[in-house]
Amino acid sequence: MAKAKHTKTNAVRLLEAAGVAFSTREYTVDESDLAAQHVADELGEDINCVFKTLVLRGERTGLFVCVVPGNCEVDLKKAAAAAGDKKAEMIAMKELLPLTGYIRGGCSPVGMKKPYPTFFHNTALDFDTIYVSAGVRGLQLEIAPKALIDFVGATVTDLVKS
Repeated sequence: MAKAKHTKTNAVRLLEAAGVAFSTREYTVDESDLAAQHVADELGEDINCVFKTLVLRGERTGLFVCVVPGNCEVDLKKAAAAAGDKKAEMIAMKELLPLTGYIRGGCSPVGMKKPYPTFFHNTALDFDTIYVSAGVRGLQLEIAPKALIDFVGATVTDLVKS
């Protein structure tokens, strides 16, 4: 990935400071369609390599993050098991900004207010690069999945409904 001038989101600053190779890609935001499919279409990329970042709460273990392909739905049982819990649920939308510093459609697995246990769906490793939010709507990180997984200290596992 070529060295380029990046919009300075917190995620971008952290990756740059750590010397992690990545690039950014801008896309047109449609406030009425924040779905990952819209992002993939705007980028001209396969939806399977555009990942969305979801924040969940385990009944005993607390908050954790799941990063799954944009066209998939997280399996709450699999996610809970990955986090070492029996049950988990998505956090309420109103909790996202106060807990992570990010808004819906701009939630990045990099640079949340606090480090939370993070889990990537195993298909992330099927690609040379994947896309995740750079921390704002309209900007994606294009990054090698292993570099991102290592940077955030994530675990790779099966997280989606079959």
